[in-house]
Amino acid sequence: MTLDELTEDVESTYAGVSEETTVSLDRETRMELAMLETALGTPTDSIVERAVHQLFQRIVDTGRLDFHLRSEYDVTYDEYLAGQTFGSEFGADDPLAATDDDRRYQF
Repeated sequence: MTLDELTEDVESTYAGVSEETTVSLDRETRMELAMLETALGTPTDSIVERAVHQLFQRIVDTGRLDFHLRSEYDVTYDEYLAGQTFGSEFGADDPLAATDDDRRYQF
C-alpha cells in the first residue's frame, strides 16, 4: 500500500466516525470513568476526548503508530503529515536516479 492509499483510508474512516459515538463499556471501564468524572468534575465526553488524545500521543511517541503504518502502508506518520515519502523527497524512489555504485549493494 502507499501514502495515497493511507490518505484515502483515513479520509474514508474519518467520514464514517460520527461526532457522537456510542460505545458499550464493561463494568471496570464504567467504574473507572465514574471515578474520573467524580474526582475531576469533568463530563464523560471530555474525559473520553482526553483519553483518545493521550492514547494517540503515546502510540506516536513509542513508535507503535509508525510500526503499524510501515507494516500496512509502507509509510511513517511523519511522511503522512508531510504528504510525501522521504524516499520521494530525496529521489530514492526514482529508479533512473540509481547509479552503478547503488547497484553493487543490491542482491
